[in-house]
Amino acid sequence: MSAIPSSVERDADFLRVWVEGVGIVGPGLADWPQASAVLRGEQAYAAAPTHLPAPEVLPPAERRRASRIVKATLAAGLQACRMAGRDPATLPNVFASSGGDGHNCHALCELLATDDRQISPTRFHNSVHNAASGYWSIATSATPAAQVLGAYDASFGAGLLEAMTQVEAAGQPVLLVAGDSEYPPPLHAKRPILDTSALALVLAPTRGPNAIAELRLPRRGALGDGQPSLPASSDAGAAAQGMPPMRGLALLTALTATDGAQGVEVEYLPPQVLHVTVVPLATGGHATDATA
Repeated sequence: MSAIPSSVERDADFLRVWVEGVGIVGPGLADWPQASAVLRGEQAYAAAPTHLPAPEVLPPAERRRASRIVKATLAAGLQACRMAGRDPATLPNVFASSGGDGHNCHALCELLATDDRQISPTRFHNSVHNAASGYWSIATSATPAAQVLGAYDASFGAGLLEAMTQVEAAGQPVLLVAGDSEYPPPLHAKRPILDTSALALVLAPTRGPNAIAELRLPRRGALGDGQPSLPASSDAGAAAQGMPPMRGLALLTALTATDGAQGVEVEYLPPQVLHVTVVPLATGGHATDATA
């Protein structure tokens, strides 16, 4: 692990990083400008199936094989990188997912329940937990370190903790992408994820021109018992409970605040939550200002 550059500001009490870019894809939420308007109460939340953009950045062969979770994570990750003004090929990344590709899991179970149990190589390589991270590397030519983790409904919180720690430890920006897809019946009855969704953040060790907020994490006592914070929009909050990546919507709501620092309890493994303080900068989290 590399030494922390002297230019990185350290705090005795808090681990501090800056949010430079946000990406989001989910039911009724196509990108950060739309989502931020909903979270600020300027636009009503309209529930709709998740729109998954075609992954044009992938080569044709991989594009045909891309699953729902791959499409969602690519879209959200690229949104965040564009907003941050960062080249995705240069960013270490953390991918977090509770279960990966639900549709592929369903298809594999169907095949294994028949007499012909020949599984295609495409099905197999899409079944691994790090498939979305692998497609990201193919699409963006990213070669920095990639970390993949899963923590059930706490996957966003675990990914945020890992990404913030990496930013501080290495003194360089990190991309966090949390993504999951729904399971078809009958698996849906046991794991009722509402729809495919993804949430991405570009986090940096110092405040740059594209920073929209500072995140502070206590160096001691970051994890404690409590109730997770919910988005201000009750409709969006209800949707968030049905998708692990969208458990980060409360944090995104705090990015849009205009009245100072906001304490956010990010869902972790019950009964614990992750105590994060969000300090929006002069832009107030408005994407139009941050990306101008």
